[in-house]
Amino acid sequence: MRDPYEVLGVQRGASSAAIKSAFRKLAKKHHPDANKGDPKAADRFAELNTANEILGDEDKRKQFDRGEIDAEGKPKFQSFESGFPGGGGGRRAGAGGFEYSFRTGGNPGGPGAGGYASGGAFEDILKSMFGGQAGAGMGGGSGGPRGGAGTFEYDAPFAADLDLNVTMSVALEEAVQGATRRVRLPTGKELNVKIPAGVTAGQQIRLKGQGETAPGHRPGDVLITVNIAPHPYFKVDGNDLRLELPITLYEAVLGAKVRVPTLDGAVQLSIPKNTSSGRTFRLKGKGMPIKGVSGADGAGDLFATTRIVLPDANDAELEALMEKWRAEHPANPRSDFE
Repeated sequence: MRDPYEVLGVQRGASSAAIKSAFRKLAKKHHPDANKGDPKAADRFAELNTANEILGDEDKRKQFDRGEIDAEGKPKFQSFESGFPGGGGGRRAGAGGFEYSFRTGGNPGGPGAGGYASGGAFEDILKSMFGGQAGAGMGGGSGGPRGGAGTFEYDAPFAADLDLNVTMSVALEEAVQGATRRVRLPTGKELNVKIPAGVTAGQQIRLKGQGETAPGHRPGDVLITVNIAPHPYFKVDGNDLRLELPITLYEAVLGAKVRVPTLDGAVQLSIPKNTSSGRTFRLKGKGMPIKGVSGADGAGDLFATTRIVLPDANDAELEALMEKWRAEHPANPRSDFE
């Protein structure tokens, strides 16, 4: 994946507000609903969401800037280290690309304390890789070689963790309606993943047998944790959706019929005369689907809150009208504050 700064088109020193503004602008431009004839729109939108998840989060942004995570938000692991003795313990890339947890050197706790002698876990790795023959090559019996420095001791068979954990961001519409997305695993393998309709944030999708492999072990699984990307218009509030609806001054004063986006297409909403900014309208049944509930009550509601938007440039006629109105109709909507 590309550098998230490049994806959002911002400099590394950009402010949080600039990053948010860039994401909103690009999300509207590349949203799948606005590019229905473009098969690559979903991939571009997913790339934007991933970039925003990193740069829009101060902690993740600092981790990325320090080189601790990559452009997909995954930790960058160090290469395999084999320092004998006294090497550090930790997670290192093992044979076949999967990870082992081991350490070399002395055994402070000893086997009786739940520990192991120098190189014990490394010996287990060799056993799992070479079908149990490594121990014999190092002079051990059935329990493995034991002794002083430079020898190995093991007491239990090594259990490889071959599962792969992946995070996937999906658009709100994909979470509601379902979709098929292509995901790239840390191993480089790519898979088509079916996103079930109604998936929720934090839910996991398990792909059995698609994880790492190792001799003598059954293949691991792929565990995909679903994140729902921020939407350029909607905010999720339980089963409801909330939307900020821009209207003009004359629409607020004179009333109008305006188009309001919903998850299943735009609808018309009647704005009454003399509508104040901040007035909220409820569109019943236009929110998030409710699992296990059918019929009229099978979805939450959409709440659209009006926001009066004035012209960007100065308008002499509007200013003259407002001055005349102020002189003839003085009012103080903040009188309760006094």
